[in-house]
Amino acid sequence: MAVILKIIARLVRANWNTLRFNFHYFSFREAIKLPVDLSSNVLLLQLKGTVQLPGATYYRRIRIGYGDVGIFDQRYSRSIWEVSGAIVFRGNANIGHGSKISVGENARFEIGNNFIVSAESGFVCMNEISIGNDCLFSWECLVMDTDFHKVRDAANQIVNAPAPVKIGDQVWVGTRCLILKGAGIPSGSVIAAGSLVNKPLVGEKQVFAGNPAKPVKDQISWEL
Repeated sequence: MAVILKIIARLVRANWNTLRFNFHYFSFREAIKLPVDLSSNVLLLQLKGTVQLPGATYYRRIRIGYGDVGIFDQRYSRSIWEVSGAIVFRGNANIGHGSKISVGENARFEIGNNFIVSAESGFVCMNEISIGNDCLFSWECLVMDTDFHKVRDAANQIVNAPAPVKIGDQVWVGTRCLILKGAGIPSGSVIAAGSLVNKPLVGEKQVFAGNPAKPVKDQISWEL
């Protein structure tokens, strides 16, 4: 009885965004646990595709649109959910206010356990993006696996086709980084603020910096 009352209390307190999201994507048995908690400032622009939560389903496993980064106005900072493809959350995630997620039809966005985005970052997936466990993204980062507009050579061949983005475990991406199609980031890496990653980087536990990013320090470790 106590469990039922607790569930009822959570449902009553939940905002419309949270209720709409959970009961759209999950079975009733999963949805009543409210595993995904959305701020009222999240714009559900496209509520299609699938959301998968392998493993145990529990209250607020995923939080979207919250945070307290002081240089942004949380009250007016709007997150956007525009999803037609598949998103897989392999653990808990906290995606900060003002962050945008766009996943196209037939695309796949896979996120590991303990995923943190501070605020105002964007993820655009039209092909495939995979992010490992224990990854941290600072504010105003942008990750894209597509250029959107096609570029053709003299033989009319497309030269900028979408390409997967693969990010390993325990990667810290600094503020205002740009990660583009075909990028790869090894586990244990730190991407310095303002860097561009547009190809696979080589070597774990390194700091990469610059445009394009290059290794500047090795044998590092970092912590929250």
